[in-house]
Amino acid sequence: MTADYIIVGAGSAGCAMAYRLAEAGKTVTVIEHGGSDAGPFIQMPAALSYPMNMGLYDWGFQSQPEPHLGGRRLVCPRGKVIGGSSSINGMVYVRGHARDFDHWEQSGAAGWSYADVLPYFKRMESVHDGQDPAYRGTNGPLHISRGPRSNPLHEAFATSARQAGYALTSDYNGAAQEGFGPMEQTIYKGQRWSAANAYLRPAQKTGNVEVIRALALRIVFDGKRAVGVEVERKGARDILRAGAEVIIAASSINSPKLLMLSGIGPAAHLRAHGIEVIADRQGVGQNLQDHLEVYFQMAASQPVTLFKYWKLVWKGLIGAQWLFTRRGLGASNQFETAGFIRSAAGVDYPDIQFHFLPLAVRYDGKAAAEGHGFQAHVGPMRSASRGAVTLASGDPKTAPQIAFNYMSEDSDWRDFRACIRLTREIFGQEALAPFVKHEIQPGAEVQSDAAIDDFIREHAESAYHPCGTCKMGDPAAPDTVVDPQGRVVGVQGLRVADSSIFPRITNGNLNGPSIMVGEKIADAVLGRQLPRDTHAPVMAQDWRETQRSAHM
Repeated sequence: MTADYIIVGAGSAGCAMAYRLAEAGKTVTVIEHGGSDAGPFIQMPAALSYPMNMGLYDWGFQSQPEPHLGGRRLVCPRGKVIGGSSSINGMVYVRGHARDFDHWEQSGAAGWSYADVLPYFKRMESVHDGQDPAYRGTNGPLHISRGPRSNPLHEAFATSARQAGYALTSDYNGAAQEGFGPMEQTIYKGQRWSAANAYLRPAQKTGNVEVIRALALRIVFDGKRAVGVEVERKGARDILRAGAEVIIAASSINSPKLLMLSGIGPAAHLRAHGIEVIADRQGVGQNLQDHLEVYFQMAASQPVTLFKYWKLVWKGLIGAQWLFTRRGLGASNQFETAGFIRSAAGVDYPDIQFHFLPLAVRYDGKAAAEGHGFQAHVGPMRSASRGAVTLASGDPKTAPQIAFNYMSEDSDWRDFRACIRLTREIFGQEALAPFVKHEIQPGAEVQSDAAIDDFIREHAESAYHPCGTCKMGDPAAPDTVVDPQGRVVGVQGLRVADSSIFPRITNGNLNGPSIMVGEKIADAVLGRQLPRDTHAPVMAQDWRETQRSAHM
């Protein structure tokens, strides 16, 4: 059985690629180790804490003990299911800032500036709330909506930010990211709009795409040309052949792992695991980045939060309403207000992100002990720390070693302290005063640098945005893994297309830019490219002089 293209991984980028290749008349085999994404745990937006904590849907990765976070091992969920991580994520849609992509191009990823990627974001999107069509798409496969923001805390939080001197933005994915305003969700008609729903199912309907449930063991080469993938399914090994190319879209954890198992990576590391070296690429698995965040939690003085719905009977009623009508609290991820600010004067574009939630709860679904409360997830966007994904074994069934090396740079601590102090200031404004009882965490007594650092060391969590481990750049640079068309340097017939190719992490959540990568590299495979779009971003004019701009 030979398809034109084999895609390893039915995740955010892989599904988008399958759709565009099938649309162009190509035949595609998609290999996915995980199973079905059917059922309310995945499809109901409010149930988001369940799938990312279920071994059925999650690879279950953990970091190595993190030396700068007290030796804690942090969880690193990755989707092991149709739709990949877009089926288990928080459904928050952020493109990244225009300057992120300009930086990609400046660092060697030619053709990936904001003007180059904006047409792909517009092609993939279908927005529903009257955003500016100069910046936003209206008829793409990926439906993007906004929550109702009916809880009074959403308006109070945004108003408090304005009282603290920050701008409001009507669309952080449009002209101006900086400021506070409505958060966007990959939710459509009350249902999670994953890459599987947006792209893979329509692609399968063309008859050009076959999805095979199997574990990819290694890429098969004829000399230096990738010709197929060795897989294991139902206990038997088999080789699937590709007529044109193999494309790895298996995540920032599994893509470098699969390259190394296939003989592409740091030569000494591969030989230590008994793997024949096909291409000595030192950058494979390196340049690992992520976003860390803390949950800044306040106890509420009024019973207006979502805590009253935390009882089992209410969960049942919300679930039943969603099952029958796709409406109600079950139809939102509850992340309905966002913020992007700069940590200091002299920072030219936002480097802090806020997700506001009218409930004090953790990602694992455990509510704060104090009952009614609300929180902001807050963290720095551009940490200088870099980690690595390496092989623990030459056995494809063994999880790789993941060392993020979080908080290893002094600048990370400085930026994170700013996050805590600036959030505390926003929560202290007049608009939130009627709702505030006291600070749950960090706690009002946590004021000094040392006390804040201790809090971060103990409580910082991954925002689940790993990327960068198959860095895209100039093919002549020693740390480059793929060229700007996604082609793996040193071999033929092999590409990577997912968040692993990001040269540097983008602002915000990574699902949006990961899908864009799939869209753009699909065009590279097909030998085409959308014309550049020169609509410029709106930036704070006084960024050199002031940390906050009330007007953009």
